[in-house]
Amino acid sequence: MIHHIDFGVSSVARSREFYRRALAPLGLQEIMDLGREGERELVGFGTPPDPAFWIRNSRVLTERLHVAFLAESRAAVDAFHAAALAAGGRDHGAPGLRPRYADDYYAAYVLDPDGHNIEAVCRKP
Repeated sequence: MIHHIDFGVSSVARSREFYRRALAPLGLQEIMDLGREGERELVGFGTPPDPAFWIRNSRVLTERLHVAFLAESRAAVDAFHAAALAAGGRDHGAPGLRPRYADDYYAAYVLDPDGHNIEAVCRKP
């Protein structure tokens, strides 16, 4: 249903490194760098051929932003959480079941360098 999303970050270099490390356990990688075109800097992550998740140098949102990435396994959720913390993210919810959302909803949450709530979720038992 959604082809891609992008949003502004305060430092593309810092956020690029964070997302490279945090998304790797989910099988997502940096696949496109549009570099600098005038004032614009844009980096896309996902699986080829189309990046589904983009960051750009732009004004950072001051309201709540939450992005959830689908993980293939609970181990991938755990690895995402560990990688995101090692990359400078802040814990916002350790890996575990969230039965209030649904049966077998296993998720972890981190805050990225700009404070955005980033989640990895696995719906498999």
